[in-house]
Amino acid sequence: MNDRPGVGAWFRPAVLGLHLFAIAAIGFCLFMGTWQLGAYDQRQEDERAEQGETAAAVPLESVWAPGDVFTTDQDQRPVTVTGTFRPAAEQLWVTDREQGGATGVWLLAPVTVGDAQLMVVRGWAPEAPATFPDVPVGEVSFEAVLQPGEESASGWDPAARTIGSVRIPTLLNELGYADLWSGFAISTDPAVAGGLDVAEVPEADVSWTAGGRNLGYGLQWWVFAAFALFMWWRMAREMVLGRDR
Repeated sequence: MNDRPGVGAWFRPAVLGLHLFAIAAIGFCLFMGTWQLGAYDQRQEDERAEQGETAAAVPLESVWAPGDVFTTDQDQRPVTVTGTFRPAAEQLWVTDREQGGATGVWLLAPVTVGDAQLMVVRGWAPEAPATFPDVPVGEVSFEAVLQPGEESASGWDPAARTIGSVRIPTLLNELGYADLWSGFAISTDPAVAGGLDVAEVPEADVSWTAGGRNLGYGLQWWVFAAFALFMWWRMAREMVLGRDR
């Protein structure tokens, strides 16, 4: 004999009420969790916007020196660079640089600032021209945004003057300069772009901990939803099987 309750047992008034309560509870938890995760995403966007806000450019030497380690204080800092470009033949093409949905190259040029060379991205092109653009003559001043040296090193081709990343130790070894600044700069001044497009400055990195409280609350509400689902199943099953009597 089969003692298993029929389907109708799941829709008895008492069980039906439990279903409705579970739907409301789980729906509320999912709503709150989604809202908190949305707040977390918004906090991340706000933090990114704050870091990306255009601040007044200050003289490079007032915030950084050639022998200083590059820190977060310099990262994404708008500065005014005053120096002298080295000969055009010493420039490089940095490959695989995305801009406007296309992949191209950066024009990277050494600029003598103080007693060291600062590597400066002059501009971007969809492909490397046959010859390097001429460099500005004499001492020049231009605005730029500071960037940390990149970590990976790849694609160094001395004959073609191309490299896959702006890694300062690699450039120091390969170019033979006595000293390089420990980071680089991306020029935002069309006057030094050599006819190329002005390179886009990468978005600032934002720590996942920005808005971390909202992230924690969001995950907590999802856990509550899972717990409510478990309790609904357990209680409904007990009621259907008549074990609640």
